[in-house]
Amino acid sequence: MPSTSLVFEGGTIRTLDPAAPVIERLAITDGLIAKAPAADARRVDLRGGCVLPGFNDAHVHFPTWSLAQRQVRLEGAHSLSEAVARVADGMAGAPPGAWVRGIGWRDSDWTEPPSRTALDAVAPDTPVILTSKDYHSLWLNSAALARAGGDLDAPGGVVKRDPGGEATGVLRENAAWRFRDRHAAPTMEEMLEASREGLRIAASRGVTAVHDKDGWLGSLELFQRLRESGELTLRVWQSIPAERLPQLRALGLRSGFGDDLLRAGYLKVFMDGTLGSATARLLDGSGVELTSGERLAEIVREAAAAGWPVGVHAIGDAANRAALDAFEATAGDWRPLGLRQRIEHAQLLDPAELPRFAAIGVAASVQFSHAPSDRDLADRVWEGHPGAYAYRSLHDAGARLANGSDAPVEELDPLRGVAAAVLRSLDERPAWRPEQALSVEAALRATCVEPVWLAHDELRRGRLAPELLADLVVLDRDPITCPEDELPQLRVAATLVGGRITYATHESGLAFLGGCELL
Repeated sequence: MPSTSLVFEGGTIRTLDPAAPVIERLAITDGLIAKAPAADARRVDLRGGCVLPGFNDAHVHFPTWSLAQRQVRLEGAHSLSEAVARVADGMAGAPPGAWVRGIGWRDSDWTEPPSRTALDAVAPDTPVILTSKDYHSLWLNSAALARAGGDLDAPGGVVKRDPGGEATGVLRENAAWRFRDRHAAPTMEEMLEASREGLRIAASRGVTAVHDKDGWLGSLELFQRLRESGELTLRVWQSIPAERLPQLRALGLRSGFGDDLLRAGYLKVFMDGTLGSATARLLDGSGVELTSGERLAEIVREAAAAGWPVGVHAIGDAANRAALDAFEATAGDWRPLGLRQRIEHAQLLDPAELPRFAAIGVAASVQFSHAPSDRDLADRVWEGHPGAYAYRSLHDAGARLANGSDAPVEELDPLRGVAAAVLRSLDERPAWRPEQALSVEAALRATCVEPVWLAHDELRRGRLAPELLADLVVLDRDPITCPEDELPQLRVAATLVGGRITYATHESGLAFLGGCELL
């Protein structure tokens, strides 16, 4: 759809540009922010609404999240029987022999553990694969397990077995990923079809850019195909599995390769598991080590020599310490090159690690919505640890915070993340660890500005200033001045990427410009 010359006025325009934080009107010409409106500019009355730079999701598994919109949803299932009943409902209409997929189960408070036999009762012949809420475990029935022919074990993986040595149907970490990749990976056509709908949903939530984590799944090809067909409606900073560095080096590809919408960005490494799967690596020695600190240092050095930054998954306090140690030990290799390193999640930190992010120059790529979502489990498993989801402490220590959703672990919904950061609750309960709450301004910066910096794009977008790309979102009210308890009710009225309208409501006054599709 073509870019349209526009001028926004009649509301609050927050540029997130320190030189001019709030302006009275905003002009767009040829996809860029303009100093003054074009002669043929269409006036848009904000009706008291608010314009902000477009929202980024700094950590999303976009194809997987898109596919999850069509799968059995198990979030909030409080027992084994409730989860199995949802699977039974999802069996309706499943073609014979086709996979039935689901996502979102968490068994930490179930009285009965997940098992293949429980699923066999409702799916004796159809293979069922259910991904846990934290994305690090699989729950399979017997028909699914049979696809592996008994070959389930993998280094760095966990295969749950009963006292007789039989697999129960639960695989964790590398064992789960190995099974998924070998036996249950979705096809490219399935991902394309789902992602087209995912793009529409993302636009309706103000998303103008994502940092995608599904490089292992072929998402770079997926986004290339969408780009070629003119269907890609947001910007992508793509991760690549670190084990593919030799191929990247052989081709001479370096970070930043691509165009204005799609670029290969950084390598992805896993240090440990997760809270929900009880595989996060802690200083007490518990958890699963997927990559040692020494090996990470080698990877960072090799990546720097080839022109690639690294994003490191680290949940537990031991994993985060090891990751910071590796980045510090290798700073002489990557810092002079201007590579922008990041730790993903940083969910549990020893207090000694808090100032190290800023001191070393490593960004904390966090997920604000994880804090209220994980509160009960974190209190039970990490009781007494003050450094759990310590976003305010990281912010006050000078760390760069980039916010994402980790969708499908949480929903791809930046406004929900902002509310979680400020309120530290997304239900009727009081704030959880309210001392770690952020201001609205800090939460917006983590959503609109810092992910852009990580993608080396701060000279093109992330602020509403002349000559920058017109990537923006229009909200129905100002998040800075509205009461904090209204943050969960904020709504997106319109989204623009490079001046192109990717979403608009009837009330926005933009709905019928450029043939924009309404949701």
